[in-house]
Amino acid sequence: MPPAAKAGPKLERVSAGRKKGARAVAAVLLAARRITMTTHVNADGDGVGSEIAMVHLLTALGKDVRVANPTPIPPRYQFLVEPVKAHERTGDAVAALRDADCVLVLDIADLGRLGNLAETIRSRALVTPCIDHHLWAGTLPDGPRLVDPAAAATAELVYDLAATAGWRLTTEAARALYVGLLTDTGGFRYANASPRALRVAASLLEHGLDPESIYEKVYATAPVGRLRLTAEVLDTLVHEPEAGLTWVTVPAGAIERLQVSADDLDGLVEFARSVQGTRLALLFRTLASGKIKVSFRSVGDVDVSAFAARFGGGGHAKASGASISGSLDQVQQQVLSAARRLLTR
Repeated sequence: MPPAAKAGPKLERVSAGRKKGARAVAAVLLAARRITMTTHVNADGDGVGSEIAMVHLLTALGKDVRVANPTPIPPRYQFLVEPVKAHERTGDAVAALRDADCVLVLDIADLGRLGNLAETIRSRALVTPCIDHHLWAGTLPDGPRLVDPAAAATAELVYDLAATAGWRLTTEAARALYVGLLTDTGGFRYANASPRALRVAASLLEHGLDPESIYEKVYATAPVGRLRLTAEVLDTLVHEPEAGLTWVTVPAGAIERLQVSADDLDGLVEFARSVQGTRLALLFRTLASGKIKVSFRSVGDVDVSAFAARFGGGGHAKASGASISGSLDQVQQQVLSAARRLLTR
């Protein structure tokens, strides 16, 4: 049997700005009856973990809560989702959004990243609270915001929401938030693994979590196709030592041919970033829409958030992304030329 639910998390300090945002978001959620939450296309561990934690927190408050995402939740996170009803087919997701009196958006503040659900959210024009830690120009319907780019993950902000509101944190909610922190800090290896993020993780572990089993489920249970995809992507690696630029490309059709998903690309750009002398690493892949998704990662003082913004993207100083119109060759030429100018400035 899991340990009994503990009182709301008690952290030594939640900033005044986060408290203000948390109280505003909590007030809207408490006033709602039917809450549908969503996150960005190709949800990652932080988006899924934050969603599932909010499901447990709000269900305990007697709310009718549903998850409606634009794309399926990756298999590696299904161990979090099993007790939760998640609507992943477009028709079901749209119906859940139309039935809601509140839509909570997590880990993204941009309608453009909500895929085929964006128009439904826009047309409903409900008060739309948002919890996020990215640097994006928000285009969501109006609503309270708990947004802070200084947070290591959206999961950290959900933790602060629970702490500020005094909501009880169950083992299931703590596990989901831990996954969000674990994945968005690269297993607590990235620069955003701040002392505060580690204290939050420690507090979550006190709810009876087994960090080894969580790590195994998220990182150490890979389908064979993921390993073959890794090999094919690494075979495209190009390194320009004079500029400190390294990039990889997902071969056309590889995801479908190897029967994997976009989630199986997670972490591949880190191989490019790990090449000695690299200051800027890139991963290029073609989306179903025909656009080219570019993932940006930096080492040292290169700000990839500002760089990605040139192409309509955003994110963090060390990790960002953008979806760019054009053929793969055109986008690579455009982005690589700009990257060389940036690095040799």
